[in-house]
Amino acid sequence: MAKKDTFNALVNREISDEVAELLLTKYNTLSAISAASVEELIEVGLSEEAAETVLSKIGKRTTRKTAPVAKVKKAVPELKSEAMEEVFRERTLTAAEIKLKEMADAAGIFLPMKIITDIAGVIEKADLSNEIYEKLIATAGRMYSSHLMDKNESTGVMAAHSLGEPGTQMNMRTFHYAGVANINVTQGLPRLIEIVDARRVPSTPSMEIPLIGIAAEDESVARHVASEIEVTSLLDIASVETDITNMRLMITPNTRKMALRGLEADDIVDKLNKVKAVRGLVRMSDFQIVITSDEPSYKKLQMMYDSVKNAKIKGIDGITRAVLSKVGGSWKIITEGSNLKEVLKIEGVNANKVMTNSILEVAEVLGIEAARNSIIHEAMGTLGEAGLDVDIRHIMLVADLMTNDGQVKAIGRHGVSGKKSSVLARAAFEITAAHLLHAAMVGEVDSLEGVTENIIVGQPVTLGTGAVNLIYTPRKGENE
Repeated sequence: MAKKDTFNALVNREISDEVAELLLTKYNTLSAISAASVEELIEVGLSEEAAETVLSKIGKRTTRKTAPVAKVKKAVPELKSEAMEEVFRERTLTAAEIKLKEMADAAGIFLPMKIITDIAGVIEKADLSNEIYEKLIATAGRMYSSHLMDKNESTGVMAAHSLGEPGTQMNMRTFHYAGVANINVTQGLPRLIEIVDARRVPSTPSMEIPLIGIAAEDESVARHVASEIEVTSLLDIASVETDITNMRLMITPNTRKMALRGLEADDIVDKLNKVKAVRGLVRMSDFQIVITSDEPSYKKLQMMYDSVKNAKIKGIDGITRAVLSKVGGSWKIITEGSNLKEVLKIEGVNANKVMTNSILEVAEVLGIEAARNSIIHEAMGTLGEAGLDVDIRHIMLVADLMTNDGQVKAIGRHGVSGKKSSVLARAAFEITAAHLLHAAMVGEVDSLEGVTENIIVGQPVTLGTGAVNLIYTPRKGENE
């Protein structure tokens, strides 16, 4: 009932316009008002007397003493979920790590903790003298300092060049997983473009799912896990025929295909009964499943057929295929399609090592740090497949820039390049006129600090040698 009709119905019952308008701020129908208690009507803004009058005129007499609904509603808020406890796991340093760190501090050598940890992990079981420890620290310090970038170096330009130049040598191709038929994954230049553009859905989403326990060793168990992951529609395991005479659908299950996917006829009936168009119309008849139309309409029969033929019976949404592959003596699953959140819940899956090529999905499920690592892993893998050797630090710089504000941004006009502070740098990238016009309208100022904008106006860039001013004052001779 529309609010206007409810208002007219209340006025017809000799309820004033003001009271009716107050009631309609919370309730839409007469039945909702009649089901309310006096206390609830008082909360709307009515007096106790007016509330009792309204209920009596609508057809329900209630006093303040009888309010079981209100009591139940008061009890519900008490079931509050407790705030989750934050768990901090502080890493305990090993004896070798402590010794190396103390020696580095004593020698005045700065080394990141990651390098100290890596060295300690290699020499942990070796019995080395203090002299060897000192030599290790000195050598590591010398190598670390020699690999640092010079001050005022244009790291962004170098990274862009290091990625852009090899990118011109990449070809357009698809990569077939070794030992797996018909699973294609985009590689080469199109894949690199997908990564830096931060595409929400890759052109060929795929997952690599290692298995653990019995599933990793036994093929039949691994195949069962794959059947739990891969989407099974009705047409994958049964044939559907239309009986126009009796206005019904006849579904004949294929027992062999059902056995392979671990399904029973009752499972199909249960799933189909959840489909809105045929809910309550599905029943078993001997070895067939019958769906009888509740109205003699060819249109309804066609709608029922369209609804059930692709109905999901089993599996995870988004994963169209799951194929087994054996690597290093253990089974893993390669999929077409990706759904990281649901795959991690499947029993038998090694959740710590599941990989997906959908970077934004990684960010949503595992967080921004995982997405950063995923960008590095995917970009290095793509370049490596093409036989190109690019220093990982250039990739890391790009990944840091794409993720430094807590969400994955594209390297483009809708992401990093479009958010630059320099007007000229934005205009040089794409849509020149629009950027310049907008900057002129709002009165933006360009401080000419970057590479692009300085090149545009024809002055030296304040990076590298351009960041240093040399003043030479010649020494005067005795006779001058």
